[in-house]
Amino acid sequence: MLKSMTGFGRGEYLDAEQRFIVEIKAVNNRYNEIVIRMPKVLASLEDKIRRTVANVLARGRIDVYITIDDFGQKKRMVRVDKELAIAYHKAMKELGELLELPAGEPVSMIARYPDVFKVEELSEDVALVWPKLLEATKAALSNLMDMRLAEGTNIQKDLLGRIDSLTKHIQFIEERAPKIAEEYQEKLLGRMRDVLAAVSAQPDEVRLLQEAALYADRISITEELVRLNSHLMQLRNTLLSDAAVGRKLDFIIQEVNRETNTIGSKINDFSVANVVVEIKSEIEKIREQIQNIE
Repeated sequence: MLKSMTGFGRGEYLDAEQRFIVEIKAVNNRYNEIVIRMPKVLASLEDKIRRTVANVLARGRIDVYITIDDFGQKKRMVRVDKELAIAYHKAMKELGELLELPAGEPVSMIARYPDVFKVEELSEDVALVWPKLLEATKAALSNLMDMRLAEGTNIQKDLLGRIDSLTKHIQFIEERAPKIAEEYQEKLLGRMRDVLAAVSAQPDEVRLLQEAALYADRISITEELVRLNSHLMQLRNTLLSDAAVGRKLDFIIQEVNRETNTIGSKINDFSVANVVVEIKSEIEKIREQIQNIE
């Protein structure tokens, strides 16, 4: 199924000790850009999270938000900055001597000075944490993919309808193109007859036919129409693919636009010119939709 690049998913893991919440937001982007925001205690798992997300989401700007709540007793330890404590003691001793104060500085006083004691939280055991975080991440990805698929289905339906519209426009041009050369030949012959009638002369029918043949060859769009029909078939088949097709669709629609421009420049016909404008309008709408496809 066709997948949109935009979506949101939320996953949660909960047990007696911890709760993990993973929220994933995806928007349009030419590349696969994954940005992860999570607590520092989980930093060692960032690469695993990135690979898990990249295996599911092939394209887009993807923001991953991870939060963790601990219900159990947190593991902490107190570190003493011995060098800093000695430096404080030495400084206070020098100050006491300078001010002729009584010697001695209680340990409790030194302990109050900034940064002598540091409380640190011990890192989580990643071997125990990863299965929990993985479950929450997979749930968030699953919910996001459901949203992407639902939007992709709507985009697919819209694009298939626009391809049908393009096909009808091209059929009109195919039917109209042969008549343009015939009308040019008749118009050319009529003008020549009017001009030559004034001098009682007859037009050179062979020369007129040669001129008409040259014009018909110059405005021939047979090759462009064949390629256009081929591109539209590719568009339709690609839209029905299960793979990530956004970039391929973008390339194909560029080729459709190129052939349409060539047809518009070759044929000087009011009705065809109007249809070319309609085709280019549909192409632009298709191009906008394709930017939302993974």
